[in-house]
Amino acid sequence: MTKWESLGTETTPRPEKQAILDTALSRADADAKLRFELLLMQEGNAPLKSYYQRAPREWDYETWTDDLGRAAACLARQDFKFAASLVDRWLRRFDPHSLDNHGLYLHARSLVLLGDLQRDQGDIHGTFSARQTYHRARRFFQDLDVPRRAAQVELSLAVIEEMGGHLQPAAKRYAALAEDERLSPRDRTRAELWVGTSLTKEGDTGYAVRVMDDATRGFEELEEPADWSVAHQKLALAHRVSGDLSSALRYIEVALSTRATDSPMQRVRLDTAHAHVLLSDKATAESGMRLLTLAAGTSREYGMSHQLASIEGIRYAFEQTQ
Repeated sequence: MTKWESLGTETTPRPEKQAILDTALSRADADAKLRFELLLMQEGNAPLKSYYQRAPREWDYETWTDDLGRAAACLARQDFKFAASLVDRWLRRFDPHSLDNHGLYLHARSLVLLGDLQRDQGDIHGTFSARQTYHRARRFFQDLDVPRRAAQVELSLAVIEEMGGHLQPAAKRYAALAEDERLSPRDRTRAELWVGTSLTKEGDTGYAVRVMDDATRGFEELEEPADWSVAHQKLALAHRVSGDLSSALRYIEVALSTRATDSPMQRVRLDTAHAHVLLSDKATAESGMRLLTLAAGTSREYGMSHQLASIEGIRYAFEQTQ
């Protein structure tokens, strides 16, 4: 790569050298890789130095992309404050009407992350909510003709429907997306699993279990261990609703022993599901209540209001039966 830079970029790698260079660059540091990518992107034979000088917006886009990666990492560990800061700085920096297609794509990706943040904090209704943010992102992706991203946003909107208690519409939307070729196999399988979660909340556990069993096998075939573990968690809840506590305990034990991540959100979801199962048996109800209290504390600490509301609902329903 140094050769091409030293020549002032009057030549570029021949096609037969590209595969070798790709392999080498996969092991290179980020700055070296970025320099080479810019080298290949330049128009004509303009020197690399000239490209640096005339492309401030392109360098902004590189930084923007990096910040979105950082925001996604913060969101994964529920560091909502810093994630919001990273996303908001770019949404405020550029008027979408001033952006080219690359910039509009990054703007839409920023909106998706903002929607995810709002969803995880329980802000799903109103003017400044995940629902509205996702709708804005979908319009940009549709205008840009990026069908997979648009479909992913539609999947997120179905999640919002489920969170809002609109279970039948959510289940129908999940079912349609489970067959939508715009989505990746993993996303289609997740949609299939979520059909089951919506139906479980409706009490239709017979069909829900069959759908979730299919999704669980799908995750195994796709070699997605984290999703496979979550599917067992969902199956445990479905069997609890149907009154099959032995199966519920068996599935929740699998989920507990195979959890792939330990973010606060995943910890709360798994602890809540485990507590819900334990509360269904008088012999284990005390342990379930302790676990539920622990999950509630984590939800408060990280500002996960939707999860906290769900936990309080489980606690209230249990106390009403005592």
